[in-house]
Formats: sequence, C-alpha cells, structure tokens
Amino acid sequence: MIIAIVGAGMGGLALARVLHLHGIEAVVYERESSRAARGQGGMLDIHSGQRALREAGLIDRFHAIARSEGQDMRLLEPDGTLLLRQDTPEDAPLDRPEVDRADLRDMLLDSLPADAVRWGHAFNSADNGLLRFADGSSATYDLLVGADGAQSRVRALLTDARPAHLGQNVVEVGIPDIDRTHPELAAMVGRGNFWVIGNGLSLAAQRNGDGRVRIGVCFYNTPENWFATSAIPFDDPAAVRARLIELLPGWDARFTALIAACDDLVAPRSISALPVGLIWPSQPDRTLVGDAAHLMPPVGEGANMALLDGASLGLALAAHQGDIPTAVATYEREMFERTGAAARMSARVQELLTAPDASRRMLAFFQPD
Repeated sequence: MIIAIVGAGMGGLALARVLHLHGIEAVVYERESSRAARGQGGMLDIHSGQRALREAGLIDRFHAIARSEGQDMRLLEPDGTLLLRQDTPEDAPLDRPEVDRADLRDMLLDSLPADAVRWGHAFNSADNGLLRFADGSSATYDLLVGADGAQSRVRALLTDARPAHLGQNVVEVGIPDIDRTHPELAAMVGRGNFWVIGNGLSLAAQRNGDGRVRIGVCFYNTPENWFATSAIPFDDPAAVRARLIELLPGWDARFTALIAACDDLVAPRSISALPVGLIWPSQPDRTLVGDAAHLMPPVGEGANMALLDGASLGLALAAHQGDIPTAVATYEREMFERTGAAARMSARVQELLTAPDASRRMLAFFQPD
C-alpha cells in the first residue's frame, strides 16, 4: 500500500507521521525546494489538534516548543477602551498554547524518515495510480491525498468547489525584536494576542516566539479587488505605513504607533473560504486533508482540523490495511462531521467580526454568560 501525499503542511505531515508509526509506506511530495524555501507564517493556537499530536507520539515534543503565555488575550476598542484582559498563570495547563508554525512544522518533519519528503515536486496531474509532476517525473500510488492547501490542485479531482472571497482583506506587517526596539509597545501588546476591533476594521497583534510581533490590519466588508482601489502603495513600505494610519482615523495614538514602528516586510492577503459543510462522493483512491478539504476563516480552527485530519486518516488506514476504500470512507464520514461543525463556528465568528458592534460581540463570545 503506497500512500502519496501532495503537500508538506500540517495535515500531510501529521498523516505521514501516523502512517510511519504503523509501518505504512507514505511519501510526501512538496513543490517547495526545501523546508526553508519560504517563511511559514506566525503563531498557531493548538487546542483540539493536540489529540492528533498524541496519536502521533509527539505531544511531549510539542509541549517543549509551545508557549503557555501565548494564551494571554487583550481586547480593546479603537478609542483605547480595554474590554478584556486575560493573563495566563505560570502554572496554567496547556489547553490552548501558541506555537510558531515553523517550529511545529519542523517538529513534524524531524519525526519522519529522511526520505519521506520529496522536495521540489510540484503536482501536475494524477490518474490510474500514476502521479505526474511539473518537471516531467512521475510516481505510482494506491491512495492520493491532497494536502496542498487553500489553492489545492488535487481538490479538482474530487469536487468543483472553489474558495470564495469573504469580504475581508488583510495587510500584514510587523515589528522585529519588539522588547528591545520598542519596550513600551511590547508592554502594551503583552505576551499573547492583542485585538483592537471596531468601525469595520481590526488590528490584531500577536507575539511570536522569536520576539517579532506580527500585525494584521483587517478591512471587513470589502471587495476582492479592494487592494487595487485602496491607494496602498505596496511597493513603498514607508508609504504603506502612512496609508494604513490614514485608514485608521480616530484610533488611539498607541495603536497607530504600532503601525509606525513596523519594518519593511509587508504582505497583502485576501481571505477566502470553501462552502461550509462541503462534502463529496467518496472515491476509492483519493481524498483531501486540511485546507484542501475545508478552508475556513482564519479564526483558530484550520491548523487544528488539519492535524486531526492527518491523524484520523492515518488511523483509518492502519485499521483497514488492505482496504483503502473502506478506510477513506470511514475517515471522510468522521472528517465531514467534525470539520462541518468547526466551519460553522468559524463562520459565526467571522460574522461577529463584521458586525457594527463587533468589539462588544467578541467580548460576549470570549465571556459568555
């Protein structure tokens, strides 16, 4: 039984690890040239995904790299009103710790045999047990697993569904080594997540393990082409900072100071999602995990669902060795139910963020009666 996994993200690597533990051959094909080919993004809030890491025999390694203080939360309004402050005690359990995405990915990669990931293999097509790559090479498989993310190309082999824009556009910036360079801003942001929400906008600042604070300025209820009409000059980082401050009129000066302190790394992102509750007819030789299967709004569920997908599929294949169609159908039934619930919850949070009184609604979300 040869399992071909397209994509070396969280879901694909978790699957490969669980299969490795059960002695099942799996190869991960990744289009990037190496694990260091690009940055892996910011912090992840890992909660339900810890179940997958236990199944993968990695929970102790995870606890060694996770940050309990990353569970801290500060929620404010644009005028500076503090709505919520949650500080995590030093002895708090690791229920929802933060971890650098790159560290978690490295942990998963290091848990696999050296030849388990084939770098520089961009998926081109697949049929009749033959996987073809952009460089003209090929490989055989008994089961093809699309773990290739939001813009998955494997997805088209199972469903016509495509991600749709959610009316949210984000400009990502950041402050390196904030404790040394801007200690007063570091104290304001705190150790974990810092959210300012209101007026159809939000500013989310998040402390990373390397001392960098990643900042996302989110514009809600905006069209997919909003960046083209926003007058944000993305080729001039200093002008980007100035324009972002212009787009935050009336905001407390401490918040605009965060933008002014950012370095020249700027990344615009348009936010999309797959239809909530997406399913497809089960196929005997192909399936999907992670964002390829259920891309959701970025509110803390995606990475957890991807890890659980990988573990769930791996365990199903181990339980039904020699019967891939049954394993796939078993996995998909569980995955559709679990991720459908997570997608509905994520959509509800997305609706809260776009409401006129978003800050108060989010306060009620974090502090329910």
